[in-house]
Amino acid sequence: MFVLVGLGNPGAEYEHTRHNTGAMVLEVFRKAEELPEWIFDEKLNALVSRGSISSLKVKGQKSIVLLKPQTFMNKSGLSIAKLARNKKFAEQLVIIHDDLDIPFGSYKISFNKSSGGHKGVESIIRAVKTKAFTRVRVGIASSASAIKKSQDDKTVEKQILSRFTDDQLATLKKLAKQISEGLVVLITESREKAMSQYHK
Repeated sequence: MFVLVGLGNPGAEYEHTRHNTGAMVLEVFRKAEELPEWIFDEKLNALVSRGSISSLKVKGQKSIVLLKPQTFMNKSGLSIAKLARNKKFAEQLVIIHDDLDIPFGSYKISFNKSSGGHKGVESIIRAVKTKAFTRVRVGIASSASAIKKSQDDKTVEKQILSRFTDDQLATLKKLAKQISEGLVVLITESREKAMSQYHK
């Protein structure tokens, strides 16, 4: 069973901010695949949607769980830790998150990579005790330069907590639809195929 996690901060204050990109992309995927509405799971402290997807290339259906932690970003792993019941859990874990190393309008699918300084990913690595899981890294940088490597923490925080413009939200929605197609390939076919065919 695949577990797809969209990272962000809870509450209206953070809605449509760059740091909530993962949660926004996961919502586009949920709607595209006509999965159930979100239900708050008190035990996980997360919004959860459980369902399945099918593909013409795969017989039967693949069960999936979508998760939007309702913790703040740096504690994202707390929700996921309660689902990690065995060592193989990470193999079918997919984390969708914002990335300041990638320009806005681009994304990459990665596997078994370091956190790159992302606090939410760091929390998840601690929770599942491995970095061998899949990440969909969605760019939020204002240019191709790596902002976080050249600016101080306050500048980085201002960038990631700033809101997208209406035009940027429209661009992100289009990108999220492409990412959603890649997620279907990853779940129903293979991670390798998704990584090689879906990136921008």
